[in-house]
Amino acid sequence: MAASARTGIRRPAAERLARVARRVAAWEGARRLRVDLTLLDAAAMRRLNRRATGRRGLTDVIAYAMPQPDGSLLGDVYLCPSVAGEEELVRLAVHGTLHVLGYDHPDGPGRIRSTMWRRQERYVRRILRRA
Repeated sequence: MAASARTGIRRPAAERLARVARRVAAWEGARRLRVDLTLLDAAAMRRLNRRATGRRGLTDVIAYAMPQPDGSLLGDVYLCPSVAGEEELVRLAVHGTLHVLGYDHPDGPGRIRSTMWRRQERYVRRILRRA
């Protein structure tokens, strides 16, 4: 897992989020996974959101999964620190990694009752207890 920052966030924080993605991959048994986490400022995230989803406005996380012919999985997770504090960034790193692994959730109120959301919160609790 790799992390890069295109914001004012400190490099150690970006590296911590890469470790979060590695833990989620290990807990999911995903041995052939590479996730690149990129931290974007608000303007860059708005542009990406518009290109990726057609939606205007700021979002906190966008994730892409790219299955490879050899069975491995590559993923890109884009996070926007300006819309989230440190705990929320951990949650978003977990969330994006789960999306790369194929999990999804409905929009609206069913989101927090979904399998993905429950799994996400379990992992967030485990990570934050270790911090």
